[in-house]
Amino acid sequence: MGYCIEKTRFDEILGELAETYQIYAPRLDAQKRRVRFGKINSVSQIVTDRQSDFSAKEVYYPISQVMFYFRDDRVEISEAKDEKDFLIFARACDINSIRRLDRIFLENGGAQDLFYKRLRDKVKFVLLECPESFDECFCVSVGSNIAEDYSLAVRINDDDVKVELKDEDFEDYFDDEEECDYHAEFVTENKKTVRIPQISRDNLKTVSELEFWKQFDDKCLSCGGCNTVCGTCSCFDTVDVIYEEGSNDGERRRVWSGCMLEDFTLTAGGSRARKTPGANMRFKVFHKFYDFKDRFGEEHMCVGCGRCDIRCPKELSFFDTVCELHDLIEEGAE
Repeated sequence: MGYCIEKTRFDEILGELAETYQIYAPRLDAQKRRVRFGKINSVSQIVTDRQSDFSAKEVYYPISQVMFYFRDDRVEISEAKDEKDFLIFARACDINSIRRLDRIFLENGGAQDLFYKRLRDKVKFVLLECPESFDECFCVSVGSNIAEDYSLAVRINDDDVKVELKDEDFEDYFDDEEECDYHAEFVTENKKTVRIPQISRDNLKTVSELEFWKQFDDKCLSCGGCNTVCGTCSCFDTVDVIYEEGSNDGERRRVWSGCMLEDFTLTAGGSRARKTPGANMRFKVFHKFYDFKDRFGEEHMCVGCGRCDIRCPKELSFFDTVCELHDLIEEGAE
């Protein structure tokens, strides 16, 4: 069912929804430089004419998250304090990203991650329709241009908002609104088409040892910016914080980490499993376009949002890297 709603009325509906939900959408940050997911109370705050610089994952997978508190004689698991659920305005690629994280945290190894699940269970999405593909997107190539897991969809026009209602939990909010024939549309073509490398267990060792990877040793800064903006990167580190010197009281936090960081594989003994930026890039490409699909069997991990290319201070292109690797494999590189 579809509705055509004036923007002022839609803001009133957002106010009603805010009694039950924390409402997030891509909006300008405090410095008005970056587009990040933040709380909104008006449709005018939603940035629609450019891609968000960060993904929606930090709403339901926080950058820093307290897992438990420890005292002299006990350990207390942290609690999710806010009782409200999350309603997130997001584009198809970000909605599809959460399914990849679900695989990692909920379907990996036979046990569900408590700290991820208790926030994930709160999430409902409003599909933010893409009128056309952004420059760096290649979502069509990886099948992430179409999303299905959303409660509402919106097309934001100059004077009104068209709404598609899929979730019966939201019916009461639109009972008295003007109906219209609207169903969400999705992009069917990008300016870029990624060439996905055919990596298998048969050629894995050969591809791993290519000279191709060494070019990144001098080019990559190992800053991890690409991991930060990626909607499907899931790696984290754990940090113990002691409240006072000499005290046994403190907390353990889960903090985002990333495979492109120099110290990502550093062990307590001082050794590193991957010692160069090229080795880290190889790991990232394999993770996004080989082992995730090999393990879970449906889709590649990358959703084709292109944020990593935009974020890189050295202008290294993950898209170009993947395409070049494809070509090398096709040429029978050794």
